[in-house]
Parts: sequence; C-alpha cells; structure tokens
Amino acid sequence: MVRRSALAIFSGLAVVLPAVAQDIRGIENCTAEKTMERRTSCLQSNVDFLQQTLAKQRRDTRARLDAMSRQASAQEVEIVALWAALAKLQQELTDLKKAKADGK
Repeated sequence: MVRRSALAIFSGLAVVLPAVAQDIRGIENCTAEKTMERRTSCLQSNVDFLQQTLAKQRRDTRARLDAMSRQASAQEVEIVALWAALAKLQQELTDLKKAKADGK
C-alpha cells in the first residue's frame, strides 16, 4: 500500500516537474553534425575530453590518498610515542605509591 502511494506520488512529480538536462563543460552536442565524419570526430573529441578528465581525477584522488596515508603513518608514530610516555608515567606513579607506602 505504501509502495503504491510512493510510486503514485513519484509518477505525479515526474509529470509535473520538467526534466533538467545536465550540461558538462567541454562536451559538445554531436547530434547537430550532419556528416558522419564530423559526427565521429565530435564524438571522439568528447571521448578524449572525458578520458583526460578521468585521468586528472584519478591523479588527484591518488595524491589525496597518498597524503592521507602519510598523515595516518605520522599519527601512528605519535600514538606509539604517547603510549610509551603513558607507560613511563604509570611506572613513575607506581614507584611513588610504593615509596610513599614504604615511608609510612
């Protein structure tokens, strides 16, 4: 029942709201070309553009991942140092408690 209601609402919205096309900067509309050679050239140009854009995104993502990995490694080293400092402080506290108990 709920599924049918949701589908009816969605269908109604689809009819009422116009579809909005997404323009991608750098992509040409190749359907306007009349000759097959020009249309093919246009499509190849779009493919080249998209491949270059994907390659750039891949490089940027890899650079961000590498930076995050370096940061995580540095944080791991810092955590190990903090654990060592905590262990030293705990040992000192234990020694102080022991010395205080011996002094009484």
